[in-house]
Amino acid sequence: MTANRGLALFRLWFALLGFMAVLFQFMHLMQNVPGAKAGNYFSYFTIESNIIAFVTLGIAGWFAWKGESPRWLELLRGAATVYMTITGITYSLLLSDIDVNTPIPWINVVLHYTVPTVIVIDWLVDLPKTRIPIKVSLLWLGFPLLYLAYSLVRGPIVDWYPYPFLDPRVDGYGTVTIMSLLVALAAFVFAVLAALSTKLQNTVPHPATVADTARPTALIEKA
Repeated sequence: MTANRGLALFRLWFALLGFMAVLFQFMHLMQNVPGAKAGNYFSYFTIESNIIAFVTLGIAGWFAWKGESPRWLELLRGAATVYMTITGITYSLLLSDIDVNTPIPWINVVLHYTVPTVIVIDWLVDLPKTRIPIKVSLLWLGFPLLYLAYSLVRGPIVDWYPYPFLDPRVDGYGTVTIMSLLVALAAFVFAVLAALSTKLQNTVPHPATVADTARPTALIEKA
């Protein structure tokens, strides 16, 4: 893989933007919202997925600068893409009119719209060199499922739930079960689509391959 400084800077810039958004929102809550708790803030899927996203973008940016793309990083990028897709679509469909502790407008936009969009674009413009099987992509669902279990176990202990559709005190566990299954199904679909998209890499000629095949032809024509 040839070093791609443009892609590297793109990734590093949005990694920094995501980091600053998470940090500034945390500082704002701790300093200005009475009763705000760090444990609750970092228990939002939005925050956790954005942390995964900016860490992934930062690492991927560093490797793009060096012209490398190890397999583990491709899998990490796939996982981050799935998680941020869950964040963006869930927020847009279910939470855009609900207080989810992102009151600062620019931070809300960055965490719920900008980074999810960027991470998907980054995935599509730099697909893994080797196809990712669907059965491997399903491993990415481990984190969302663990998050769901964590939220439901922690909720009654601290008397707080991150999202209304996970709060059984609102409409009972039946509604929580239905909504959780729907979100899990959506996550499954996103993981499968991310895996299937890696097949596109083999249908697009690599620039180096085109150049290599064109060079002998040019030499023949000169001869």
